Amino acid sequence: MEPPQTFTRPQEPNELIPEDYFCELPLADHFSQDAPLEIDLGCGDGSFLLAMAEKHPERNFIGVERLLGRVRKVCRKGDRMGLTNLRVLRLESLYTLEWLLPPESVSRLHLLCPDPWPKAKHHRRRLFQEPFLKAVMRVLIPDGELLFKTDHTEYFEWSEEQLDNFPALEKMAWPEDAFFYPKTDFQLQWEGEGKTLQGLRARKPS
Repeated sequence: MEPPQTFTRPQEPNELIPEDYFCELPLADHFSQDAPLEIDLGCGDGSFLLAMAEKHPERNFIGVERLLGRVRKVCRKGDRMGLTNLRVLRLESLYTLEWLLPPESVSRLHLLCPDPWPKAKHHRRRLFQEPFLKAVMRVLIPDGELLFKTDHTEYFEWSEEQLDNFPALEKMAWPEDAFFYPKTDFQLQWEGEGKTLQGLRARKPS
């Protein structure tokens, strides 16, 4: 009797599929250049990630997204744009930080508008808390940065308190003109509705 056939999903252009999900990623195998690495956690429709990769061809970028449809969309758009410094990984954000990314491999980590889990009984599901911050410390290089934005005021206050209680990361000022930082499609939509985003910026000391 023949064994049952298994279906392997075709890999998208620019998609990063680890050979082993229980080992650290050999990053040099997935990029053609040795360059500073930036991670976009929960990259969504990819508008921020794609704009950053296009603006900074001298850096490498990985977008982390668990929804297959979004991964496919970002991969295909990046391919059409000819972005060779972009990869997209379909995986959970915290697992990626804790287990897949090598220690001290990331120069910048972006977390833009994660699910705020607004109900009190769901706050334990929020990403921005101590296990996440410990994982951030693990993957950031010395002087590497965490950049976080949310349109949810209570979640911002929660996150600010979490960061204040985690002295291993140093809070930094984040003026509007600090550096190029594209707005996502969601951000433009929210701003059109009169909402504003609040941000936190923190650094791993050297």
